[in-house]
Amino acid sequence: MRDVRWLRSVLIVTVLLGIAAWFFLRKEGSKPAVANARPPSAVPAPAKAPVAETKIETPPLSGESRLADELNAPTGTIQRDLKILNEVFETWQSNFPRTGNPVGENIEITGALTGGNEHRFAFIPPGHRAINTRGELCDRWGTPFRFHQLSGQHMEIRSAGPDRKFLTDDDAVLSPEVALVR
Repeated sequence: MRDVRWLRSVLIVTVLLGIAAWFFLRKEGSKPAVANARPPSAVPAPAKAPVAETKIETPPLSGESRLADELNAPTGTIQRDLKILNEVFETWQSNFPRTGNPVGENIEITGALTGGNEHRFAFIPPGHRAINTRGELCDRWGTPFRFHQLSGQHMEIRSAGPDRKFLTDDDAVLSPEVALVR
């Protein structure tokens, strides 16, 4: 009788260890490798409240967009460049409708547009001619654009123009109209 209990206990422990090993190995094998992943933080992240998942009808993004190919093209104009950037922001919004425009200074916005977003999708290729060595989107004269968030869906885009000085007569600005709620 004692041998039967001991055998049953060994069998149960073996099965439980096998299930735990299977679950651990399956979970470890399913994690995608991420280049330049940050090491785990010493401070635990704050707990988030559970959010009901909603199914997005657009397929998941991957790769790069060709939308910005003509940005700062030698045959283009600053007006065309501003329209291209506006189209990039509109495309961002249509793919990430709950996030609004990317936020921050030029370098953070450029980072998000070049693949530093949750889907790792590059709306502008990271090595694009319009991006300087500091990682900022620049106008055709090499001056970083200024982005001003007018709302979650509207972004003002400003180029300093050929004189490379902001707030002078040759600045080029695209400022989408924002409907005011009264």
